[in-house]
Amino acid sequence: MSSHSHIEWTESTWNPITGCSHVSPGCAHCYAERMAKRLKAMGQPNYRNGFALTLHEHALDLPLTWRKPQVIFVNSMSDLFHEDVPLAFIMRVFSVMRRAHWHVFQVLTKRSERLAECAGEIDWPANVWMGVSVENDDYLRRVDDLRSTGAAVKFLSLEPLLGPVPGLDLTGIDWVIVGGESGPGARPMREEWALEVRDKCLAARVPFFFKQWGGTNKKKAGKVLAGRMWEQMPRVTDRALCPV
Repeated sequence: MSSHSHIEWTESTWNPITGCSHVSPGCAHCYAERMAKRLKAMGQPNYRNGFALTLHEHALDLPLTWRKPQVIFVNSMSDLFHEDVPLAFIMRVFSVMRRAHWHVFQVLTKRSERLAECAGEIDWPANVWMGVSVENDDYLRRVDDLRSTGAAVKFLSLEPLLGPVPGLDLTGIDWVIVGGESGPGARPMREEWALEVRDKCLAARVPFFFKQWGGTNKKKAGKVLAGRMWEQMPRVTDRALCPV
C-alpha cells in the first residue's frame, strides 16, 4: 500500500483508499484507473475490486510505522473526498496524519465541494498540504473551495492542463504544479497555457513546479519549459526527525 513514488513532486505514496469515479474531463484518461486494472490482473489483493472504491482499514496506521520523515502523497489511487467515503473514515485519515507529525502529507482532490463541506469538521494539522486539481478555466471554483479551508499549505495541481486558465487567482495559494496529460490518448498541452501560469506564479511569488509535457512518450517529451527546469516547492519546516 506504499512505495517510493515516481511522481516527481513527492517521495512516497499511502493508499488507505483505492478506486474512484470520473467527475470532470481531467479524469478521462486516469492513470490510476489503468494501473488498478493491471494490479487486479496481477492478483494484487488490495485491487481485488479493480477501480471500484475500496477502504483499506489495514493500511490506516502505516505512516506511523515509517520512522524516516517523508513527503507522502495520500491516496494517489483514489480521492479522499469521494462522495462514497464516510466522513468518519476521512477523520481517521486526518487523525493518523496528525499523529505522524514527522511526515508531510499531500492530499489532492477534484471534489472540492465536499472538501469545503468537511473543512469545518477538520482540525487541520500543520503537516498536511491540501490541494485541488484544475484542468481548465471551467473548474476554477475548486480553488475558491480550497481557499475556504484551514489547511496550512494550499496547492494546485493543473494536471492534466487541458486549456488556458486566464481567471486563475493565486491569492492564498502556496504552490502550483503544472503538467500535460500522458499515456494512451493523451490530449496536448499548449506552451502558452503553461507559461501563463508560470508568469502568474512568478508575479505572486508562488513556487512553480513544471512536472512534464506528457504525451504518449512523456520521457521523450521531457519537462523543460522555456529553456529550464522548474521544480520549486514550498519549504518543509517544523518537521520532527522521528516520532515521539
